[in-house]
Amino acid sequence: MSHYAEVIVVNARVKTMDPDNPRAEAIAIAGGRFLKAGSRADIEPMKGPHTRIIDAQGGSVLPGFSENHMHIFSGSAELDHLQLAGVSGEAELTARIRAYSGEKPDEMVLYAQGADYTLLGTGVSVTRQDLDRMMPDRPLVIFAHDHHTAWANTRALEMAGLLHGGTVPPGNEIVMAADGTASGELREMEAFNPLLEISGFDRFRQGLATGLEPNPYPDEATFRRDMDVMRRGLAYCAAHGITSIHNMDGNRYQLELLEAVLKEDGYLPCRIKIPFHFKPFMELSALERASEMAARYNNEYLSSGLVKLFHDGVIDSGTAVMVEPYADDGKNGEPLFTEEKFRAAVIEADRRGLQIAVHAIGDGAVRAVLDAYEAAQKANGRRDSRHRIEHIEVIHPDDIARFAELGVIASMQPPHPPGAMGLPLEPTVSKIGRHRWRYSYAWRTLKEAGAHIPFASDWPVSPISPVLGIEAAVNRKPWGPEDLDQSFSLDEAIAAYTAEGAYAEFAEDRKGMIRPGYLADLVFLSGDIEAVAPSEIHTLGIRGTLIGGRTGFSDHSDWQNG
Repeated sequence: MSHYAEVIVVNARVKTMDPDNPRAEAIAIAGGRFLKAGSRADIEPMKGPHTRIIDAQGGSVLPGFSENHMHIFSGSAELDHLQLAGVSGEAELTARIRAYSGEKPDEMVLYAQGADYTLLGTGVSVTRQDLDRMMPDRPLVIFAHDHHTAWANTRALEMAGLLHGGTVPPGNEIVMAADGTASGELREMEAFNPLLEISGFDRFRQGLATGLEPNPYPDEATFRRDMDVMRRGLAYCAAHGITSIHNMDGNRYQLELLEAVLKEDGYLPCRIKIPFHFKPFMELSALERASEMAARYNNEYLSSGLVKLFHDGVIDSGTAVMVEPYADDGKNGEPLFTEEKFRAAVIEADRRGLQIAVHAIGDGAVRAVLDAYEAAQKANGRRDSRHRIEHIEVIHPDDIARFAELGVIASMQPPHPPGAMGLPLEPTVSKIGRHRWRYSYAWRTLKEAGAHIPFASDWPVSPISPVLGIEAAVNRKPWGPEDLDQSFSLDEAIAAYTAEGAYAEFAEDRKGMIRPGYLADLVFLSGDIEAVAPSEIHTLGIRGTLIGGRTGFSDHSDWQNG
């Protein structure tokens, strides 16, 4: 093997995230891994006759971003839906819906994504009659930005057989109006999944909604279309600087699609981990499928070995589980699992040596998950399991120290706090209640208590960009003068999208830092992230990414100058 570098990066402001060598101006790469990071004088002798030179043009070069909680298949498919982020009021909403309807004359159902709960005004509940005024003659379904609530017009409810209600499991609700018909609001996946089934779109959300495989299995033409959906989503991720993905829903079908793309293309622009999604209706024996996925998919591009569960819903719809009742309605929220079933599933997944990630937003759900992880340690013995809790939007003060004590990872999302990235404060802050603000989205509190905190967007729930996430984390402001400052420093926020992501997937020995022998995954920014004002971080673009030393994304700038 030649001692020359295959790729050399020059003219860079390198933040390696390696505490032993934090800064550099040039990087050498060969065999898909870093050879060295140092001064240009250090790296120049490693240039050979066929070395590719990439000029970073004075911009920041970082380890490739790790997106530590997202939904690749549904997010990729939803790129084609009507996007409603920032839209409010009946007039604007109507105009957007009718314009989209004109663009999609052949769609069986019109789907819209990203709506705020205050879509028609603070305290105003969206009804099917509201949507009928906007779109009376075609089925219309609008999803809240968090994907935990949907609103449907009458035509859509009729097609799905939901106009007169239906039976749903605990923690889910088809909201009924006084006249005995469905109001148009559907809370949680089991309630609104029929609205996806009527168009066949449920296949893209199957890993999220049921954890099962498509039945019947897609024919070759459909499979190839789904491969292209995955390609489009991965390209979208790479264009935002992402080189590693922790997906947070899954089934074997997603792995089969990605494996087919990898085989056909020879690489993926992002490395990706796909979990097995364990649902409340499943028997514990279903976890054998998780073990089979872990054994079958275990390479540097595509892996499994993770079990995802949902313990509760979200605050805005009152489906997150709280220790004490919500401030506005006196209810606590209802868990999606019985305590007995949830603990049994966690203990069995842990016994199998699998990592576990649980969606838990309310402080009651967070406590229940910590209790289950503690029960698993007592049942199976303690190991370096790195089990995770996803979101942790409210935590009870008694549970803060338990993350470090139990070795549990706190996976959190900078775009999610109300007031961040344009999200309205209401109804969330009023439902939480003033007495709990201090322990809401408590990133710094958990970090200072010893928890590992990887960051993410939860795309398509929030905009995918880690650059926007870093800005949101650095500029986080308390809601009230008595609340704690939960913001992160710039270095802490970058680490949460790099080194902490690697730790969360047991890859800190080969990912998340620019260090000799590590996988050569890089993101190139259009400027110096340390030189711009904290409020201007969003102005930085992504010039390109490398994945194992090869281009994952490029903005077509000339990387051969140097």
